[in-house]
Amino acid sequence: MTLVAVAKTQPPESIREAHAAGCQDFGENYVQEAIAKMAALRDTPLRWHYIGRLQANKARDVAAHFDWVHGIDRARLAAALAKARPAARGPLDVCLQVNISGEASKGGVAPDEALALAREVALMRGLRLRGLMGMASYTEEAEEQRAQFRILRRTLEEIRAEGVPMDTLSMGMSADLESAIAEGATLVRIGTAIFGERKRA
Repeated sequence: MTLVAVAKTQPPESIREAHAAGCQDFGENYVQEAIAKMAALRDTPLRWHYIGRLQANKARDVAAHFDWVHGIDRARLAAALAKARPAARGPLDVCLQVNISGEASKGGVAPDEALALAREVALMRGLRLRGLMGMASYTEEAEEQRAQFRILRRTLEEIRAEGVPMDTLSMGMSADLESAIAEGATLVRIGTAIFGERKRA
């Protein structure tokens, strides 16, 4: 399992400290903020994950600078990333976002739509389809968390059974990581538990 340290709003110095403590992978939501950090930390071997909602007009910058994208929910966005990915960097690792909570406030395709999108994205040069990402609704009930994460795991299993190879379940954050891990998470995105509460303006 890989821990992705969510570093949005954190300064480069905090990222260096987390790297010194063993973190290799860092997640960012804000493209320009992340690019500035990458420049400041270019002497440090890190993997960068884009974990926010991605708009098509940011696809070129994300494709050029990041190693992973976790939130692809439509073929048009995937195609923009594939087209913009520099060949010298190799394929961009991507996960499809699946809406496992059913909340309108969360992005992602419905579980029964994920296979069709996976088949389309898997054929795009410049991308490497790695798996699925999902976020559970906010609840302190562990079994409710697990039930939603189980939807993502079963969706991945169904897609693999249809011949689309994937190896990644990106799910779980500071408040529900235990439930996500119990359901097979291979990437967990942790911010507060590493860096503490973000300072509010």
